[in-house]
Amino acid sequence: MFNMMDMFGKVKEFQARLKDAQASLNTITESGESGAGMVRVTVNGLKQVVRLTIDPDLIRPDDREMLQDLVVAATNKALENVEPKIKDHLQKATEGLLPNIPGFDLGNLMS
Repeated sequence: MFNMMDMFGKVKEFQARLKDAQASLNTITESGESGAGMVRVTVNGLKQVVRLTIDPDLIRPDDREMLQDLVVAATNKALENVEPKIKDHLQKATEGLLPNIPGFDLGNLMS
């Protein structure tokens, strides 16, 4: 039989674990590169850029526009790469807490 109090307890535990998992997203990092590795960007699970490395050969005033494009491309790749890690981290933190209820999708909480 379905016990509503047990369900509320699990929801409360789910919320606590999700909050803890979200707080630790800064420990997840992923990188992206462009220009055959000449520009490399590292982001964390909070989608913040934490490191930018540019090959010294690219730092020339006449190539400024190309460098800007490479930084944008590397940043976007890093953000794309970190997304699955974020989702996996949050899912693992809350795994097994709530039953699989048809029509009750918590997927939007994981992104």
